[in-house]
Amino acid sequence: MKLVVFGATGGTGQHILTQALQAGHSVTAVARDPSQLAITHDQLHTVPGDVLDPATLLGCTDGADAVLSALGVGTSRSPTSVYSAGITNILHPMRQAAVRRILVISALPVTPRTEVGLVQRWVAYPILYRLFGDGYADMARMEQLLHDSDTDWTIIRPPRLTNAPATGHYRTAVNEQLRRAGKISRAELAGAMLDLMQNPDAVRATVIAAQ
Repeated sequence: MKLVVFGATGGTGQHILTQALQAGHSVTAVARDPSQLAITHDQLHTVPGDVLDPATLLGCTDGADAVLSALGVGTSRSPTSVYSAGITNILHPMRQAAVRRILVISALPVTPRTEVGLVQRWVAYPILYRLFGDGYADMARMEQLLHDSDTDWTIIRPPRLTNAPATGHYRTAVNEQLRRAGKISRAELAGAMLDLMQNPDAVRATVIAAQ
């Protein structure tokens, strides 16, 4: 497949690039500074682009079969619009190029409180929201924008991310909760994202992925 990856210089994004290329896909990596990408491959094309500057994204999804977003702000606690503004600016060139498939990474705490257990609802998530609430709020806006779009979206909500190596073992739940979803490595998350890309059950669905 021909893939376009946003957030390619981040921890998860780099794993997406590596695994996608190993699987034989042709990949376009969009990055503000392509020189930060240490990966080189005959099937990898890098282009400069800033998701907060829509003019830089014109034509970047032309000919793509799917778009994958690993946008993130790390552990920043500052207000952000990178998720919502970013997805808005990504959807525009997708519409122009008639590209429908898009997968994005959100976060497990974005799950509505009414859909989680009592411990998460009253203990874990309130603590996380005090620390990272601005980021989660923008992820929620991103999710709503995708729900309102006419794309074939998949929203992936991982729990805590680690830097452990890939083992090939992870669990997913489509449009439902996943028990003991405590962590997942960035490498496993990348693998799950690529697997879900071709899973028809994940189209216009929210997926929890964990180890």
